[in-house]
Amino acid sequence: MSAPRMPALFLGHGNPMNALQDNVYTRAWGKLGDTLPRPKAIVAISAHWFTRGTGVTAMETPQTIHDFGGFPQALHDVHYPAPGSPALAQRLVDLLSPLPVTLDHEAWGFDHGSWGVLIKMYPNADIPMVQLSIDSTKPAAWHMEMGRKLAALRDEGVMIVASGNVVHNLRTARWHGDTTPFPWAVGFNDFVKQNLTWQGPVEQHPLVNYLEHDSGSLANPTPEHFLPLLYVLGAWDGNEPLSIPVEGMEMASISMLSVQVG
Repeated sequence: MSAPRMPALFLGHGNPMNALQDNVYTRAWGKLGDTLPRPKAIVAISAHWFTRGTGVTAMETPQTIHDFGGFPQALHDVHYPAPGSPALAQRLVDLLSPLPVTLDHEAWGFDHGSWGVLIKMYPNADIPMVQLSIDSTKPAAWHMEMGRKLAALRDEGVMIVASGNVVHNLRTARWHGDTTPFPWAVGFNDFVKQNLTWQGPVEQHPLVNYLEHDSGSLANPTPEHFLPLLYVLGAWDGNEPLSIPVEGMEMASISMLSVQVG
């Protein structure tokens, strides 16, 4: 029997404190880890490794990066010692050729966008993993095309786990008091959900052209948290089931929408 095709996931990671908390989102991530086919390896794509050019972690033992401030020491004490996979990193170099991909042997590791969700999915940290960076110099359509190229890995036992937030405006976030979602945040989040299964030329995809939405630039003043979704949508074949494992709006302007392909 052939191995099952691995799913591709976009997980809205939200507050880094989710790594320590038990809530509707973290339970949903844990359920995915318990119920989906176990991958041979994981390619993580996080909003928090936003680079010029494309890089992939290629070390045997990647570090856990605590790329945040102002949080309790307990969060800084969390480590996710999943093994790296130099072989998978090289597979990405070959798969994405002729695109130049830099093998990173020491600068990066696993940031909270990746380990913050995977620590709930696979708390034993025993699945080999690499993290792929997001090239800040490329347009949205390019990132969806990257997802199409990465889709081949799904038939090799590799799970794609991308992490960001489709609405991510920290300047308007309400950390305390009334956290009722802003109407513009809800409207943009609904726009995303309505267009997840849109099919047509990549350049015309409504979510590639998300900034044309009336609330696009307010929902995403910067692109790095939105773009990971496009990798997962690019990895969808158009026929597989596409579902929403969990959703919600936190702090009035942070979407926790997650998307499962396959």
